[in-house]
Amino acid sequence: MIIRSKPTLWDVLFALKGSIAQHIAWKMLGMTLLACAVTGLATLHPDLFSKLGAMPFTLVGLSLSIFMSFRNNACYDRWWEGRKLWGQLTIDIRSLARQTASVCPDAAREEILRGLCGFAHALAARLRGADERAAAAPWIPGGVIAAGAPNVPDAILSRVGAECSDLAKAGTISEWRYTLLEARLVSLSGVQGGCERVKATPLPFAYTLLLHRTAYLFCILLPFGLAGVLGWATPFLSAIVSYTFFGLDALGDELEDPFGLDVNDLPLNALVRIVERDVLAALGAEVLPPSLEPVDFLLQ
Repeated sequence: MIIRSKPTLWDVLFALKGSIAQHIAWKMLGMTLLACAVTGLATLHPDLFSKLGAMPFTLVGLSLSIFMSFRNNACYDRWWEGRKLWGQLTIDIRSLARQTASVCPDAAREEILRGLCGFAHALAARLRGADERAAAAPWIPGGVIAAGAPNVPDAILSRVGAECSDLAKAGTISEWRYTLLEARLVSLSGVQGGCERVKATPLPFAYTLLLHRTAYLFCILLPFGLAGVLGWATPFLSAIVSYTFFGLDALGDELEDPFGLDVNDLPLNALVRIVERDVLAALGAEVLPPSLEPVDFLLQ
């Protein structure tokens, strides 16, 4: 995710880090060259496009911009939902650390909290298609998670739940306190399910394909409607329109999967580090790993 202060005029004009322009540069160049070719043809043969005008493109462009806004809003909702889910994960783990502070034996509490930290690491790896078991290994004792477990984060939560249940059966914690702890674990399971739902359910392909095709057709045909009226200003206007439509299209593609590694995706590494620091601080560690900071404006 890009973290930077309010952009200056220089940044607005020339900043590339976090800009979608790098991803659509070839498309913009192609559309601009096409507009130059069409304008040159219209200059040599003025009557060729004399019956074409900008009015149809105005109507189509307005409709296309509205539909693109709907899609981008839907993609941003997915991005924001992912951030809310990870915020809930942080809240639940902090609450579990507080609820176990004075009622659980130190050894059992450490095992529970380190397991929750392993859960955060494993969930982030699962959402990014990485090795869940390797991500959780520094926090989970070897052999705790079965070798064939298909869902490591869920297996970790099951293990933590079993530890809380054992404490309740032994009378170390009361039944009502065990109920509170179990409710937090259920909430963490809901967070995982919500993240998996966002990850595994993209926007309908037909809807996305329709917008892609319409954007290409509009940008390809636009110079033919403008060349006879605007002359050599057509390539400039075509480049601006192409940047807007292709940029919105590409930005929607990035936000649709908020857990990826694109520059505008959620900074899962930084969010997991927050959980690490909270857990280690709750366990009394004096030296904490540093918070992750943006590198060249990019927070991973």
